[in-house]
Amino acid sequence: QEYLEFRKERSRMLLSRRNQLLLEFSFWNEPQPRQGPNIYELRTYKLKPGTMQEWGNNWARAIKYRQENQEAVGGFFSQIGELYVVHHLWAYRDLQSREETRNAAWRKRGWDENVYYTVPLIRTMESRIMIPLKISPLQ
Repeated sequence: QEYLEFRKERSRMLLSRRNQLLLEFSFWNEPQPRQGPNIYELRTYKLKPGTMQEWGNNWARAIKYRQENQEAVGGFFSQIGELYVVHHLWAYRDLQSREETRNAAWRKRGWDENVYYTVPLIRTMESRIMIPLKISPLQ
């Protein structure tokens, strides 16, 4: 019932909508329920056509730099809808821990190399900070 009320309220605020069918990268952890409180960062990368395999190969090596604090929630790529779109979902206690975790990755030997090889593959990128609803298994 609460969800139905939320949907009704949301529809009054919704200006547009688009759908994608996503697949998860095989090298990334499968999303699991989390205890909170957490905030989530959804990073979206629109890649140059023809670069998905190169992106995936680089991230298969790079994900190890971002596993220490269990912040990696999921990595997905578009299969239907706008193509060559990648989404990375990260969990953090708060914005301060996000900053600390991201800075720590830069201090690890090899992270800069991953960024060096993947940045030229990107057309656009976006970051959104999200707070989970009470009904979400990702708290």
